[in-house]
This record gives sequence, structure tokens and C-alpha cells, in this order.
Amino acid sequence: MSYRPPPQQRSPTSPYSTQQGHYSPPAASPASRYPPQQQYNGHPPPQRQYTGTPTNYSPQVTGYFDDDRAGLLQHSAPAPASTPYGGGYNHPLERNGPPPPMDSRVRIQPDTMRGEPRKLGYRKTVRHVQLTQGNLVLDCPVPDKLLRNVKYTTGEEFTHMRYTAATCDPNEFLKNRYTLRTHNYGRKTELFIVMTMYNEDDQLFLKTMNSVIKNIAHLCSRTKSKTWGPDGWQKATVCVVADGRTKIHPRVLKVLGAMGVYQDGIAKTKVMDNAVTAHIYEYTTQVMVDRETGKIFGSDKGSVPIQVIFCLKEKNAKKLNSHRWFFRAFAPLLNPNVCILLDVGTRPSGTSLYHLWKAFDRAPYIGGACGEICAELGKGWTNLLNPLVASQNFEYKMSNILDKPLESVFGYISVLPGAFSAYRYRALKDIAPGVGPLSSYFKGEALHGDAANAGIFEANMYLAEDRILCFELVAKKGEQWLLKYVKAAKAETDVPDNLAEFISQRRRWLNGSFFASFFATWHFYRIWTSGQNLWRKLLMTFFFIYNFVNLVFNWFALGNFYLTFFFLTKASVPTTYQTMVDGQLKQETQQTSVPDPFYGHGEIAFTFLRELYIMVIIVIVISALGNRPQGSKMIYWLCVIIFALLMLVMLYVAGFTIWQTVPKSVSAWKSAWNLFQTSPAFRDIIISLGSTYFLYFFSSFLYGEPWHMFTSFIQYLALLPSYVNILMVYAFCNTHDVSWGTKGDNGGESLGAAEVTTGKDGQQLIKVEIPTEKEDINQNYEKFLRDLAVPEVKKASHRDAKTKQEDYYKLFRTRLVLCWMFSNALLIVALTSDAFTEWVATHNPNAQMSYNPYLTFIFWSVAGLSAIRFLGSTSYILLRLVFG
Repeated sequence: MSYRPPPQQRSPTSPYSTQQGHYSPPAASPASRYPPQQQYNGHPPPQRQYTGTPTNYSPQVTGYFDDDRAGLLQHSAPAPASTPYGGGYNHPLERNGPPPPMDSRVRIQPDTMRGEPRKLGYRKTVRHVQLTQGNLVLDCPVPDKLLRNVKYTTGEEFTHMRYTAATCDPNEFLKNRYTLRTHNYGRKTELFIVMTMYNEDDQLFLKTMNSVIKNIAHLCSRTKSKTWGPDGWQKATVCVVADGRTKIHPRVLKVLGAMGVYQDGIAKTKVMDNAVTAHIYEYTTQVMVDRETGKIFGSDKGSVPIQVIFCLKEKNAKKLNSHRWFFRAFAPLLNPNVCILLDVGTRPSGTSLYHLWKAFDRAPYIGGACGEICAELGKGWTNLLNPLVASQNFEYKMSNILDKPLESVFGYISVLPGAFSAYRYRALKDIAPGVGPLSSYFKGEALHGDAANAGIFEANMYLAEDRILCFELVAKKGEQWLLKYVKAAKAETDVPDNLAEFISQRRRWLNGSFFASFFATWHFYRIWTSGQNLWRKLLMTFFFIYNFVNLVFNWFALGNFYLTFFFLTKASVPTTYQTMVDGQLKQETQQTSVPDPFYGHGEIAFTFLRELYIMVIIVIVISALGNRPQGSKMIYWLCVIIFALLMLVMLYVAGFTIWQTVPKSVSAWKSAWNLFQTSPAFRDIIISLGSTYFLYFFSSFLYGEPWHMFTSFIQYLALLPSYVNILMVYAFCNTHDVSWGTKGDNGGESLGAAEVTTGKDGQQLIKVEIPTEKEDINQNYEKFLRDLAVPEVKKASHRDAKTKQEDYYKLFRTRLVLCWMFSNALLIVALTSDAFTEWVATHNPNAQMSYNPYLTFIFWSVAGLSAIRFLGSTSYILLRLVFG
């Protein structure tokens, strides 16, 4: 039998009779529902106090409803406390005041008011609700079916979904007195996970969400941990940020609705004439949706409660803005220890998040960390049948074996991928207003906006904003934060499987990394103003020199690759040149140490292939300047095939030279060392191939992961010339394009407005209208007709600020491409000229053997850089074995 409060306890503003309606009191003390949490530093965290219904309890209804089907919970959030700034300038407002007890609120249960609601038309209803500290906050009951077969069936976070209409910028979230449930409950947030998304479908969303749920379940299973355990879910919060209400995939909303996180028909686009910038849904879900069948599973499948914040941005404002909602709006309220960044579509393994968190727990000086990102290979590795996927798989693997361990040893990882990385929140805080890692990180949002004064260098640099964040974190003035690679943390991600998408993706990656690397190298001296110790400063200085050398080689990669092909093929056939002897021109022929690989036709074949190489480069430049990859698929695929054939010729010539030079008998092997002195071409080829391909094999076996060498190595070799030529040409020819590949179309159907009204007691209320009547639809249609009847006023076209900015970007693109192309062309012309050939011939230590000093320089440079990568990779695995 339900409890009915006496008439004098009902709201004086309620339109319902005092003889109607039932009130269900709050449940008994939830002490049994919420087991005590772990101790923090010897003291329990502040907990929201739940008490049973007191004897003299008098509920206060702070709003009234005209629709008995709404069933909305009205509450009063805690007033903000005025406290000094602490721990950086990311806390413009600290809210340490305890939330009111549950008994000071009244929940109006649905379907208990027997009075008829006041209606407008047939279905258009009006509700009046009181603002929460000036903000529209609604607590909506979840379906009964959602609470079946779950562990917790009582408690506000399980029985009600909360909706908050944010009408401010993320930076003003705290100042506008918004709040979050986790903060109100006084829980300590150890792990704050953000999942950013754009228009990914439900399959990609579930791939990431279900993996996160399994990772949190793993944290709860660590019963011997001082931090985690059965109640560990209370210390982890998942934040999903969708970039644009009109961009999100409809099936993703259905998935979130099935989990109880989202409800349709609740959100509004305006509150008190203020445009809503983000729709924030909060719910502690206990179910997960199966990716294959779409069925819902609860604790029977190992699911644990997950505190979810779903931020649905009203407009599409790019990924940086999504991260700003996470770091500037939500994180200051929860003040987490570790923040983990994930992209929807990335699937972390079952223990990855624990291993990332453990790196911060074991070393207080770690400011950021990343794990190993692997290409998704599909069932039975069937994705490797696509050579584009196989080449990327090899690229990812070797980067995680050679590059990331090397950078981790130095303490500075050039990029922590935004798709799978973690940061200590305290390390990210600014040291002054507008000065610090986060402020530098978010500068790119303004540069990619409509600001006409955005510099093209900075705009390209912030295409790789995660590289800027890594540099700012390590170079933070007066502090000593390091970055670490955690090999035990693994995650899968889907890689582009078609050429057009691949080229477009690498355009942003290459331009962003080039300009960001140049920025970090140019400002390397800031390491000496940080709080790093002297030994670490010296190590990082050496590392920046190493990066500078790589940067120079990347700039001349186009010319170097052609010169390698030119000299390698030219050295395989006899060279004829003219020289002046006693005042007369004479032709001399320099023989090679091995026979012609094409058995007498090498000169003709190599001349044709070199001309073909130059022709393909010209085609790529023209296509990159005028066409999108999506519209020139056949041209780009033809260029890829030609470059693969050229690479095959290079490998054939190198292999033929080695086979013809190596000893063929046991007795000859005794003097094999003399070959390095008598055959410089053989020596250079052996050193170059050994320092790259042999290094790949050895390091892969050393790390216990050799399979990519057998499944993806050949595909990578075939596409390597395309990486150097096609991708770099397209990237530099499109430096004026600083977009992220997503369009900012923010038009969409309005969700309605929440208007202000005054209640009978003088309180300010929000009137929410839900138009569903046919009459209103007709009125909207008539408005369209009236608007169309008004002639459009034509305006004279002028070159606005945005057009001027685009012209400036294109002019910069032209200058950069000309500088890059002519510097590489000058290098090629100088080193392939007759003058250089004659100079080499006169300075050849062995006139009977072909010799090229530049090719020797290239091969030895590759060997030197590879040696540094190998030493760093080996040092990492040794340090990991010793220190864990």
C-alpha cells in the first residue's frame, strides 16, 4: 500500500486536488545497496548520506507537472562554494559543498496522479519544472525492463536518467553552476575515460563500449588491489562525446537508449532563449548490448555498473572541441587522477586500461602514457588479403617495436595517439591562465575555425595537436613529467582499407607531424627551463638532434629515393663518360663488378624506368593539385602499381648484385672480408639492407612478435615507394587544406524550446511544450510558404575574410611545394650531372669498380639511424625486464 502524504504537505502550486495522487517515500537506507568503498590515504572519501524517512518528514514539491506521464524528479543541487583556485587554473569554481540529503527531495512517480493533465490540442502537452541553480535539469525514470536481472534495482543513479541542457561554452561550465552526479555523490574518480565519436555506426561504438565495460569489470575483479575491487566501478566514469546532434548515427542513440543512458523526446534546443550547446545525459548502466545479436546482457555476462556521461553536442565542432568538453567542463568537477582518451572504433584488450593506469600508479613522475595500437586483422587475419591493410599492419608493428620503445627510453614520446592514450590530469593543468599544456592544446580549435587571422603554419601544426600536447607536457616550466610506452596495453583499431581514404588520412598525419615536429625541434631549448634533471635534459637534447636529422631526411625523401633508384640501377651497367686527355675528348667506360642484371639490355631498361619514374611523379603532382583521391582512384592505383614494379626492380638489382658477388665455395669464404674493400657497391648494399631488413627480423623475434614479417613484409616493400612519393606529394600539395575531413554542417530540426514562466508562488519555472498536433504541423508548413513568397534580396559578392584566408593558405601551399620540389630537383640534377659523374670517376679509389659517394652516404646514414632505433628498442626491453 503506497504512502499518501496529508493535504497540507502537498505543493501549494500543484493544480491537482489534495485528495488525488499518491506519494511513494524514498526507500530505506541504502547502506546495504552501496557497500563501503576503499580507504583513500587512510580516510574514507566523502559520501552522500542516505537516510530513511524521518518521523516528522515533510516533503516539499518544488514544481508541478501538467503531464502525469512525465514522472520527472525535481531536485536542488548543492550551492557552489567560493574557494581559492587550487592545483592550477583549470578550477574557476570549486564545488565542495555536500549535496542535500535524499530526503529533502520528492520524486513524483509516473502514473500516480489521477487528475487529467492540462492539454493543448490533442497531444501537445505542457510541463512546468523548476530550474536547478538556473539550469534545466531533469531526472527521468528508466523503463522497468531495464532493471530486470541486474544487481542494483534501487538508488537514483540506477532508477533515473538525468538530462542537463548546457547553454554555455565548455570553459564556462563550472561558472554557470552545472553539476554532475558523480561529483554530487562525493566519489573519488580514479579513472576518467572519454570516447569521442563523429558519425560512426553502432558496430564501431559497441566495439569500443563493450571493451571498456570489460576493462572496468577487470578492475572490479582485482580484489587484492588497494584501489580497485568489487566497488571499483564507483571510481571509474565513462564519458561519451558525440560531435554533432545531426551527425550521430541513429542506431548509436538506440544502443544508448537500450542501456538507459539516452531517452528520446527529452532534449531541447533552447532554454530561456539561450541556445543549448550540449545535451548531457547521465546514468549508471548495468547492461551491455551484444554487438552481434543486439540483445541486452547484465551481470550474468560479467557486466558491472558503469557510470556513463553522454554529451551530445548540438553542433559539429570537431574533435578538439569534444576534448574541451571533457577536459574543461567535466574533468574539473570530478578531478580525476588519470584520464584515458579513446576514439570510437578502437578496441582496447581486456586488461589494457588497467596496465595504463598501473604505469601512473607505479611512477608518480609519469605524465602521459600510451599503449600499442594494432591494425584490426579480422577473423582468421582475412584483412591481410588487402595489401593496403597488410602494409599498415607492418608499419604499426615496427613502430611499436623500434620507435615507441626508443622514445620511451628518452622519456619523450613524440606523439601519444589520441585514439588510445592516457594522461595524469594534474600534469595537464595550466600553470597560469592561458599558459600550460591544455591551453596550448586547445589553441588549435580557434585556428581551425573561421578566424581570418589563423596562420597556415599553426593551422597545419595543430592537425597533430596530440604532438603539441606531448611537447608542452614534457617542457612544462618548473615540472618534470615524462612520457612512457606501455607495451602490455594493447588496442585494435580499424585502418583504411581503400586507397582514397588512406591518402586523405595520411595527408593530415604527414602535414601535422611535419609542422609539429618542426615546432618542437625549433623550441627544444624549453626543455632546459623545465624541472627535468640534468641527465634527462641532456638525453632529450640528443633526442631532439636525432629528430632534426630525421626531419631533414624526410624533407629530401623524394629526391633521396629517386637517387637511390638512379645510382643503384646505374651502377649495375657499364658507365660511359667523356674526359679530356691531352686536349682531346675521349670516351672511357667504367665496368661494373657484376654482370648486367638484364643480360645486355640493362641500359635500355633502366633508362626507360628512370623516365617512367619522373613521369609518374609529374602525374601525381598534377592530380594532387587539382583532384581529390576519391575522384581519381584509377590514376592513383595505376601510380601505386608502377611504383611497386620499380621497387621490385630495385630489389632484384640489389639481390642480383649480392648473389654475383658472394663467394661460391668454402675456400672463397675465408677471404670474404676482402669483398668489403674491393667492392664498395656490395659493401654499401649489404650494410643498408642489413641495417633495415635484417634489423626488422631480429628486433621482431627479440620482442616475440615475428608474424608480421611473414604476413605483411612483402606488401609493405611493394607499397614503400608509394609511401614516399604519393603520400608526401599529396600532403605537401594540400597544405592549404587544414580540415579534419568532416564537414561542419550543423543544420538540423529544432527540438523545441524551454520557456520561462512564473508559478503561483512567484517561483521561476520552465514551461516545456511538446508540439505533436497536426494543426501545428500545418502552421509550420504555412510558414515555409510565406517565407518562400518573399523574394530573396541579392547582395553584391565581395571577397570576404574567409576567402582571403583561403587565398593566403593556397599561396602558402604554392610556395611550399615550389620550395620542396625545386630543392629535391636541384639535388637530383646536381648528383646526376656529367660534372658529378666525372668528379666521381677522377676520385674513384678503384678505377675498375663503380663508386658513388652519395649513395654510400645514404646507406651509411640509414645504418646509423637504424642503429639508434635498435639500441633504444633493446634498452627498452631490458629496462622492462628489470623494472617491469
